[in-house]
Amino acid sequence: MKSFLTFVAAAVVALSAQAFDMAIRKNLAERLPNLPKIDEVNRTAMPGLFEVRVNGTEILYTDAEANFLIQGSLIDTKAKRNLTEERIDKLTAIDFASLPVKDAFTVVRGNGKRKLAVFEDPNCGYCKRFERDLQKVDNVTIHMFLYPILGAGSTERSRNIWCAKDRAKAWNDWMLKDVDPASATCDTAALTRNVELGRKYKITGTPTLIFADGSRVPGAINAQQIEKFLSDGK
Repeated sequence: MKSFLTFVAAAVVALSAQAFDMAIRKNLAERLPNLPKIDEVNRTAMPGLFEVRVNGTEILYTDAEANFLIQGSLIDTKAKRNLTEERIDKLTAIDFASLPVKDAFTVVRGNGKRKLAVFEDPNCGYCKRFERDLQKVDNVTIHMFLYPILGAGSTERSRNIWCAKDRAKAWNDWMLKDVDPASATCDTAALTRNVELGRKYKITGTPTLIFADGSRVPGAINAQQIEKFLSDGK
């Protein structure tokens, strides 16, 4: 009898969730026709509040009848957790093994056992500072994705680095010594794919680091912080 009641309760909850989903989608579509297509509706940890996911990774909140729409962060004050941020991190997590490393150039230092992918724009000042710290990190394989998002100058310089005979040297000469890469031409479809990949995963700034466990860190962190993330995510 207990298992039957449990089954019935689960069925009621499922039907209730479906009803809320349908009502929220219907009401928002009618009232806000310019709202992007809804990808998913889910209950949240807050009673009466529902998550509305749009554009893949954008999170909004509403009530059961979609009378109100909220844009912002949902904070669990007891646990001191930003639930919205955690949800977005989960949605934008990157499977390291699926990264198209053929569209990056790879640098191996020491035994190369630890793995790291970095998205960088050659015209990014923070990236230059980051590169100086990255030189201090050993026993790592680095997949460097050129990510020209700061204008035409970034695209041109990325092309010259990508088309250089020794990409790693051209990159280091520019980032560490301010020696501009020589003008060069080749197939740069990889750079276009990198930008598309970054947009897909909402990489909006450089540098952005991706570690082996899929965690991502935006910003120019120092060598000590890089070492910590490499140790945690190996």
